[in-house]
Amino acid sequence: MDAVRVALLREVLAGTEWLGATRRFAGALRGSVVSHGGGLLLVGTPEYEPWHLAAHLVDEAAWSGTPELAPTLVRHDARPCDPAHLAVGLGRLEAARRGETLLVVSPEGPAAPLLERVSDARRAGATVLALGTGAGELPAMAHESLAVPAGSELDLDTVQHLVSAAAGENARPTPRGRRRFRDRVSRLAEHLTAPPPARW
Repeated sequence: MDAVRVALLREVLAGTEWLGATRRFAGALRGSVVSHGGGLLLVGTPEYEPWHLAAHLVDEAAWSGTPELAPTLVRHDARPCDPAHLAVGLGRLEAARRGETLLVVSPEGPAAPLLERVSDARRAGATVLALGTGAGELPAMAHESLAVPAGSELDLDTVQHLVSAAAGENARPTPRGRRRFRDRVSRLAEHLTAPPPARW
């Protein structure tokens, strides 16, 4: 989902609790990684790897000038022969320490082995954030959580788009005279929908 579609989605969601909720969660994410200088670990479940969110956060980190938002994707079935950005296994959670942020994305409550690793990371001082259905033990373990219950108006993938966009947007400095994010998106939309220039 590109910036134009995110802006349109925000217009559709105006007046609902989703915009505020995703911005608050994104603010907690951004605040944690920026204040500690980075160290964002992103993990899902064996059945659900949030690689799409990882890619969006990498993009937002680059666009917003906030490299701390670029996560390390921690995978359940990582192999040494995988490319470097896909080869980080669950052992990385055991090494999590104070100053690092662990974002857990789970469409259902994670199983006990992952919960134990998350709990250990929290005890070691990592900040834990949870994005999922809100079921199970994970929300109580997290410092901040955002629930996307089954049957909600939005699905988990759409909420991830809103969170990643807000994390990058909120990270952008807003000195006087600079265009706001919405203004830039509006100009981009006009440019993309404008007819091609006439050729003489």
